[in-house]
Amino acid sequence: MDRRNFYPVFILLALIAVWEFLVRLFEVPSYILPPPSGIFQTFAVNFSLLLRHTLVTLEEILLGIILALALAFPLALVMFFRKSLERAFYPLLIASQAIPVFALAPLFVYWFGYSILSKVLMAALIVFFPITLNLLQGIRDADRDLVDLLWVAGATKWQILWKIRFPWALPFLFAGLKIGVSVSTIGAVIGEWVGSEEGLGYLMLHANAQLRISLIFASILILSAIGLALFYGVELLERALLPWKRRDRKWEEKG
Repeated sequence: MDRRNFYPVFILLALIAVWEFLVRLFEVPSYILPPPSGIFQTFAVNFSLLLRHTLVTLEEILLGIILALALAFPLALVMFFRKSLERAFYPLLIASQAIPVFALAPLFVYWFGYSILSKVLMAALIVFFPITLNLLQGIRDADRDLVDLLWVAGATKWQILWKIRFPWALPFLFAGLKIGVSVSTIGAVIGEWVGSEEGLGYLMLHANAQLRISLIFASILILSAIGLALFYGVELLERALLPWKRRDRKWEEKG
């Protein structure tokens, strides 16, 4: 195993072992804090149930990410090319993050019902902000000398955007996307808590009412795995599309 992967795995296994030991040592009731072995047993026994609700939540998250990307690109471009619109939209973007998502979830359910749309919008709202601002910052920060060179060569602003500004903004975009996807589960689950008939959030509420704490922990484990998988999936995509960043990272590690 690679040394970089060994330490996180070792720490995780050590924490699980300590958790198991302390729960059994102090005889903590399973309805308060189940041992990891009990959580894994619950996961195995209820695998089909967890899988069914996981697929629902995962669909909401992925659709929310796609919707956030579809909105972030045009808005970032509009804000870049029209400074007056940037001054108008920027406070609204900040306000969208200042409002607690719990306050918006009931409104979304009221407006859009118990359908998947309300959960998708909740996930998109959380993902949208870091993607938009990072993309806008990346477009702005394009190398000024390269931009001036293309202006002198007679390139249009759209050619400069495509040839210089957008490639320059890709690392910023991926940075925002990694932040967004890692917390995208929050929006979907909150939407399911407020109003849903399926999904991991719905399952957790019912498990809580029945004091099935190990099932709640199993759902949390799946949500954590989804967040990690999305984060590293974006990172793999970044490495494939931006190979020069991988080379830069290797040089930094050698240095």
